Amino acid sequence: MNTKEKTDKHIMNSYAPRLDIVLDNGKLREGVNDNGTKYIDFGSGIGTNSLGFCDGDWSAAVCAQVQSLQHTSNYYYTKPQAELAEKLCEITGMSNVFFGNSGAEANECAIKLARKYSFDKYGKDRHTIITLKNSFHGRTLCTISATGQDAFHNYFFPFVEGFVHVSADSIDEMKQAFNGTVCAVLLEFIQGEGGVVPLDEAFVRETVKLCAENDVLLIADEIQTGVGRTGKFLAAEHYGVKPDVITLAKGLGGGLPIGVCLATEKCKDVLNPGTHGSTFGGNPVSCAGGLVVTEKVTAHGFLTEVSAKSEYIKNKLSLIEEVKSVSGKGLMLGIELRTKTAGDVVKKALGHGLLVLTAKEKVRLLPPLNITYEEIDKGLKILQDVLK
Repeated sequence: MNTKEKTDKHIMNSYAPRLDIVLDNGKLREGVNDNGTKYIDFGSGIGTNSLGFCDGDWSAAVCAQVQSLQHTSNYYYTKPQAELAEKLCEITGMSNVFFGNSGAEANECAIKLARKYSFDKYGKDRHTIITLKNSFHGRTLCTISATGQDAFHNYFFPFVEGFVHVSADSIDEMKQAFNGTVCAVLLEFIQGEGGVVPLDEAFVRETVKLCAENDVLLIADEIQTGVGRTGKFLAAEHYGVKPDVITLAKGLGGGLPIGVCLATEKCKDVLNPGTHGSTFGGNPVSCAGGLVVTEKVTAHGFLTEVSAKSEYIKNKLSLIEEVKSVSGKGLMLGIELRTKTAGDVVKKALGHGLLVLTAKEKVRLLPPLNITYEEIDKGLKILQDVLK
């Protein structure tokens, strides 16, 4: 059997039909299939390969760590974990972190932290967490319950209680949901899986005010938007907001599994010994990769370039007749089409050597943050031809 046949036979069929490609290797912003065909990558493994495929510095750090210490439990200290924690706190202004292995795990940690924070101060009846309709926070039973999309709320009954979903940008609905049982508001500043939709600034400002007035924690799900994806290290910076809790994953590890929950000073000691844990959380290899990513992304001028490339791509896309609008920030962009369907465009682009994604009815672009203008032009030329 070939790779496709083995996959179809032995791996659970929980994903939409895979595209007709077997990726064999990659270098920088170019993937290569098992027949040697090359593809410009505008997807980054859904925003995880921040530095593209096998960046030299990243690969060297990861390989060195694998040959030094690949894993140990959290009974012991490790240098990569300590250094990445310090680096993330310095960048974000947060006080401490919890390491997990994915975005869903990071959000699970944030949810537990918020409920315990409120329990410690107000008792067990103040546990409701407000999320937004059209949001996406993960696929565990708890985070899928937090997700504000009806399509996900089936099959797995009973779902976890204590979540209320309000319409994005409706401050009236948000105010009505503050009924004395709320302990946190969990939101994405740009709804990624929901269609690359940024939140309204006035809505964010009023929500932050409500949280502060009611001692309700503001949790920022920066799983897809964080680590420079939007042109700033955190999407919250575009709104002038410092959340109480921040979750990161995807782009942080540069392609390795990692999830992080960061807390401010007022809730940094909520999760005391025994209340949370992870066998693989803070794995030294993942942390070594994360250190290289954070150092490169925060280097002088790097994020300015991300923003400049974003404007360059938007301007180019605006000249394509089939493109109705472009949403998003930085190198997290959603393309609304006039007549074509996003799924068809993804398949046709693949056939012409370009990897792109979908987000609802939009074509989604999440290219590596260090993509060159030459590679952008090459990818956009393919996309333009497909859209014709």
